[in-house]
Amino acid sequence: MFKNWLKKKNKELTLTAPMSGKGVPIADVPDPVFSGKMMGDGMAVDPSEGILTSPVDGEVVQLFHTAHAIGIRTKEGVELLLHIGLETVSMEGEGFTARVAVGDKVKTGQPLIEFDLEKVREIAASTVTPVVITNMDHVEQLETLVSGEVQSGEPMLKVILK
Repeated sequence: MFKNWLKKKNKELTLTAPMSGKGVPIADVPDPVFSGKMMGDGMAVDPSEGILTSPVDGEVVQLFHTAHAIGIRTKEGVELLLHIGLETVSMEGEGFTARVAVGDKVKTGQPLIEFDLEKVREIAASTVTPVVITNMDHVEQLETLVSGEVQSGEPMLKVILK
C-alpha cells in the first residue's frame, strides 16, 4: 500500500573516454559480437593515441595475459570490458604493456595499458576499441554523451543504474 509513497532514486554513473580519438557507436563496431551487443552495450573509440585509461573508479577484475583487454568492476557492481582493437588477441601481447594487475584499485583517468598504435594498425583487423558494460542487468538506461572526436577523460556515457 505504501510502496509508491517513497520512490527510489536511481543512481548515475559516468564513464569517461578511455582514450582520445573518434567516438564510434557500438552498433558501428566492425565486429558482430560487439555491434550485436552480445557482450553488452556501450560505445567505442577509434584511438589517436596508444594509451588506455580507466573510464571509472573501480577494481581490475580481469586482465588478459596478452594485455589487449581488461575488465573493471565499479563499487556499484557495474562490470566493464575494454578491448583494444579488434582481433588483437592474435598479436599475442606484442606491443601491449599492462600498467595494472588484477586486484588493483584504479581511478578514473589512470593509465591501464599502453600499446603501440602503429603496430595495432598494421596487424589487427581494426583499432576500434569497444568499452562495454557486460552486466546490463544492473542498467536501467544508457545515454551517449559525445559524438565525433572525444578527448581522454571526457564524459562519454551516462549510466542510470537499476
